[in-house]
Amino acid sequence: MALKAEFSPASSTLKAALDACRRHIGFVILFSACLNLLYLAPSIYMLQVYDRVLASGALLTLFYLTLVLIASLGVLAFLDGTRMRLLLAMSRRLDRILAPHVLKAALQREGRAAAGNASILREFDALRGALSGQPAVAAVDAPWAPIYIAVCFMIHPWIGMLALLGGLILVTIAVVNNRAMRGAMKANEDAAGAMYTLQNADIIQGDAARALGMQTRLVERQVKARITLNQSINEAGSANSFYASLTKFSRLLLQSSALGLGAFLAVRQDISAGGIIAASILCSRAFQPLELIVGAWRQFEQGRQAYGIITRVLQTQEDTRDFTNLPSPQGAISVEGVTVRAPGGDRFLLMNASFRGEPGDIIGVIGPSGAGKTTLLRAIAGATRPDGGAVRLDGAKMTDWDPDRLGRHIGYLPQEVALFAGTIGQNISRFDSLAGEDVDSAIIKAAQQAGAHEMILSLPRGYDTEIGPNGRGLSAGQAQRVALARALYGDPVLLALDEPNAHLDSDGETALINALKEASAKGVCSIVVAHRTGFLSQVNKLMIVADGRIDAFGPRDAILARLNPGAGPRPIAVPNEGARS
Repeated sequence: MALKAEFSPASSTLKAALDACRRHIGFVILFSACLNLLYLAPSIYMLQVYDRVLASGALLTLFYLTLVLIASLGVLAFLDGTRMRLLLAMSRRLDRILAPHVLKAALQREGRAAAGNASILREFDALRGALSGQPAVAAVDAPWAPIYIAVCFMIHPWIGMLALLGGLILVTIAVVNNRAMRGAMKANEDAAGAMYTLQNADIIQGDAARALGMQTRLVERQVKARITLNQSINEAGSANSFYASLTKFSRLLLQSSALGLGAFLAVRQDISAGGIIAASILCSRAFQPLELIVGAWRQFEQGRQAYGIITRVLQTQEDTRDFTNLPSPQGAISVEGVTVRAPGGDRFLLMNASFRGEPGDIIGVIGPSGAGKTTLLRAIAGATRPDGGAVRLDGAKMTDWDPDRLGRHIGYLPQEVALFAGTIGQNISRFDSLAGEDVDSAIIKAAQQAGAHEMILSLPRGYDTEIGPNGRGLSAGQAQRVALARALYGDPVLLALDEPNAHLDSDGETALINALKEASAKGVCSIVVAHRTGFLSQVNKLMIVADGRIDAFGPRDAILARLNPGAGPRPIAVPNEGARS
């Protein structure tokens, strides 16, 4: 709720988030203006000391000038620290506003596809770093370089021309640096994303790799990926260090040239002795922001790329509208011409699928491996957004529901049980943030329905037992029972179960059958991808999926009779039925 107050769902773009930080940006610009004006104080002090104090020997004047300088530098230090704190506060506010949207996008296939090989969270942090670090400071200080150059012209036109020429040289280096860095930075980001993705995937399967004797070969594969990453890092770093060194050399040379030119002009009596030091300080100050820009160009480029990636990622978020609170559904499911394409390709995983399920139905889904059964179930559960057609619950399209509210009415058990790091109770309750007796009783009720209550109590800490990602710490059968309890949590009106008995023993399968019967008696519509054909005796409707299409759908006995005429009402094994679709 606090999120909506700070950042309305209708404006969930990065630009709108930056607009919300406009006040911070305004104060940063204001403080930068004051800072850069105060940076003139040392130059003015030098001019006054050389032109007034040394000429007249007025020590009292020196004392007051020194007091003014100390006060100016004190205010300068205070404003500089305050500016950095403002930038950090802006970074925190951006995180508070955007992090929920970015984190949600990272969980969704569309968001990950928009990011490509890049890590969404790493790009978001890179953007925040660019907005609150050296790149931001260089950006707000750079516009003051022309003002310092103008002051140099006031000291003497030749000093101004030198400062102007030096500024043009540093800007040229920055532009060339940008062109040289852009390709290297893009290659660096792609290589980093590919390497970290590969490493995380291999870590998840580390136990299997050890059992299969694959660890050495996986390490070799990761080392090759790191070599590619290191090459891109070296190319980007070498280019940046060359231009940073060239900029530093140019700045020091120009600063010394300003000192020499000032001495020449002083000898000719064109400027005072104080003008020598003032010219050197002013030229140095004029060149410093430009040098910072070149030095921070890598962060600039990372921030620019991150801005584009985060913008694309946030554009995939279509649930930012204010959803109308629809009435609680009864469980009538309607699939209307649903089509799903493979991610990043034109291949169809599911084509023009249509059927209707009524409250109380138990629909069995069978078919060969790769037929599209899992894709169909993912679309029904809302885990996959169809590329065409619509899935309706009680006549309302799934996309017309707030996803969090809709999820309370759906019990989904995926093919991979997808348990999360946390306690067993948290997993069953879907990490319900509400605590208390009502949640605890609902957790226990769901576990009892799934036949998992006694098994959970036998664990070291019962429902408070901590498990790792993907149910690490539990056997496959235990994890599947916990996942089934999670699907039953909260009395959903639609159950979408993908091979729920794949790892269950006879007791677990009996509990599953009883849970489905009980759900059917309550009017729950259950759609079950069947792994064991004996389980089909419990369904009242049967669906056959083949080649990405619904090949047949209707009452169980009628479909079985069509498959094997004269075989009677008993369920039979379907040829080529597999455990994966």
